[in-house]
Amino acid sequence: MAATPSQASAAGPVRAPAGAARPVAGAAARTSTVPVAVQAADPLSRAGAEAQLRRFPGVAVVDPSGTAAPGTVTVLVAESADAAATAALRRLVRGAGQRVVLVVERLRETELMEAVECGVAAILWRREATPERLGRAVLAAARGDGDLPADLQGRLIAQVGRLQRSVQGMPGQAPAGLSERESDVLRLVAEGWDTGEIAARLSYSERTVKNVLHGLTTRLQLRNRAHAVAHAVREGYI
Repeated sequence: MAATPSQASAAGPVRAPAGAARPVAGAAARTSTVPVAVQAADPLSRAGAEAQLRRFPGVAVVDPSGTAAPGTVTVLVAESADAAATAALRRLVRGAGQRVVLVVERLRETELMEAVECGVAAILWRREATPERLGRAVLAAARGDGDLPADLQGRLIAQVGRLQRSVQGMPGQAPAGLSERESDVLRLVAEGWDTGEIAARLSYSERTVKNVLHGLTTRLQLRNRAHAVAHAVREGYI
């Protein structure tokens, strides 16, 4: 005689038939993706960037003409950071509150600093925009981290040095508006160190480094790490 439901429950848990599909723990977390929209001056550049991004796991290409969902990263493809690209950066970052990856063919030093001050999250050379490199830049932007090619980091550091030499006062001294810890962290960010490297150098936890940067950008109403460095240099903090 077949067992009643109450008898089956008392006998133990009911097992699924062999071969039945079972939910995989953590599957939702693994399928989490970063929405990314591509904007470009021409349809060929846009299609090429979208094709590269579709080959990278962890990002999902969305239509740039629709309303951007929270957390959307925009990839802006341009020949250079000219007036049109800079205006688009300001509109996306300051107007729409988005994080932007700028992909350019060339970039003058004045354009580099202006792009940083506009709040760009990452900059990538078009010749280096492989699926892996472009995808990593998008994920870095989504996390709130900066991402610059090594040669651009060197040019930015050179600009930092020139501006610092023009600042009045003793070098290396943290002004009243910046704590010693914030000053130490920002100097290493300006030199291109990532969160883990900064934590190891200063004997802090990575959480502490992130908290320092978050507190600094919030207090000074800055958009990201690159903007914090530009602000610190201009004000003579580092």
